[in-house]
Amino acid sequence: MKILLMKVKLRASWVHSLKEKRMIVKSIVQRLRNKFNISVCEVECQDMHQTIVIGITGICGSSSQMDSTIENIITFIECNTDAEIIDIQAEEDVL
Repeated sequence: MKILLMKVKLRASWVHSLKEKRMIVKSIVQRLRNKFNISVCEVECQDMHQTIVIGITGICGSSSQMDSTIENIITFIECNTDAEIIDIQAEEDVL
């Protein structure tokens, strides 16, 4: 078994308030949970209204499944939000 750990940093330059940011974060987090059955939450920069940092974790059966899941998550985020991905950190751990 492999443990997937990801941190995705996004920039939403059109956001002007924390309330507006929370709506975006809530939407993308819920959609990721539903689509991939993973744990997702905002992990950093909660007080910065144009920066979104999402932490993602999940369990995969193999390295190839994990690589595929990472690619699918990135593609899903790109297609389902107008925010720009500015950094992706992905790690794997063996269970």
